[in-house]
Amino acid sequence: MPATSAPAAPAALAAPAASVAFGPGGLGERAAWAMLLALACGFTLSQAYRTLAAIMGPPVAGELGLSPQQLGLWAAAFHFSFGAMQMVMGVSLDLYGVRRTILVAFPMTVAGALLSSQADSYALLMLGQALIGVGCAPAFLVCTVFISRHFRADRFTALSGLVMSISGLGVLATATPLAWLIEASSWRWGFGVLAVGSLLAWAAIWRLVHEPSPPEDAAHDSTARPSALQSLRELLGLFALPHTLGLVAYAAVAYAGFITLRGLWLGPLLVERYGFSLVQSGNVALAMTLASMASPAIFGRLDPGGARRIQWLLVLAVVATLMVGTMGLVRHAWVDISLAVAYGLLSGYGVLQYGYVRDAYPPAMRGRALSLFTMAMFLGISLMQWASGLAASLGPSMGVEPFTAALLTMAAMLLAGAVAFWKLPRAPLAGAQMA
Repeated sequence: MPATSAPAAPAALAAPAASVAFGPGGLGERAAWAMLLALACGFTLSQAYRTLAAIMGPPVAGELGLSPQQLGLWAAAFHFSFGAMQMVMGVSLDLYGVRRTILVAFPMTVAGALLSSQADSYALLMLGQALIGVGCAPAFLVCTVFISRHFRADRFTALSGLVMSISGLGVLATATPLAWLIEASSWRWGFGVLAVGSLLAWAAIWRLVHEPSPPEDAAHDSTARPSALQSLRELLGLFALPHTLGLVAYAAVAYAGFITLRGLWLGPLLVERYGFSLVQSGNVALAMTLASMASPAIFGRLDPGGARRIQWLLVLAVVATLMVGTMGLVRHAWVDISLAVAYGLLSGYGVLQYGYVRDAYPPAMRGRALSLFTMAMFLGISLMQWASGLAASLGPSMGVEPFTAALLTMAAMLLAGAVAFWKLPRAPLAGAQMA
């Protein structure tokens, strides 16, 4: 889901341009689209890495002897390093721009994938996953910042949703195709193929993405570029606003529910609970992914705004909670499969949060707000994957099936985020006055 706008520094998202961002040397729309699609390739690979554990988990756990808790920590390592690096990447975008930020960071993805493909211990596997997360950290951020600079402001939510839908191709690759590759060779080849794909995405960005230079006076204005310490102060300063805490609580679980189900538990659940083969579970993941691919773009276009958007966010979070909870309690294959696919259709509702963030903060604060939103979202994924993995490990000692414990933990976290958003102060609905 997005996935997202990260430490987009204030200058990065404060004042989206019409169709051209930097005066006479700005981009035309065709050039902007070509560059955005190249950047979306990087985010597509990022989506593949964050969801591969669902299919790769069983063979990795079998070969290296991992417990459910270790499996959850392994999946969470990507999102923890990804989320922890968001502020750094946002500052880099202010100082060095979209092109240099992604070109410097993304090679760490290739290195992490290659290391993972050769890992013979849990420690090396975790190190590789952390490197991949760091390398992918700016992948969606550069897309949203690029959209804000080179497309009309009223297209921001819709285009962010479109990029998320395109990136679903990466999630698609970690369904049946990855399952087939692993069964034909090994899980190590999965990492090897993704490493090659990451290298090709980096080459496409290097070849195609060239932003115009800012006006000369802005280029020499050092006050327009905040230091890392100043950016951190400004980011933490958002908590002085009463509606920030509710937004963070909701953001931490909304996207996490989909990624934790699709990216961690779906494959192991189908293989171990129902005896599915890896390819059969990959087919279910494929159906769920296809359902999810159109979802962000649809919700982005249907965004009702204002009070109705808040109602949608609350109602859809409750629906998501009920779906995940039902999967935990009702142990029938057709129920789990049907709800997984339905959850894919629902998953794009998180994109509505982008419109909420945009309306909830004045222009000078939007970059920081989107940065905080992104950090909450991906650190929340890490937390949910760790917590559900811990629950799966502890469940049997309390007479609870591991997947029931994991899914009910996820449902509880989804509900807690929705209740926090409902009960804590929310942004005034005068979004038009802040625009």
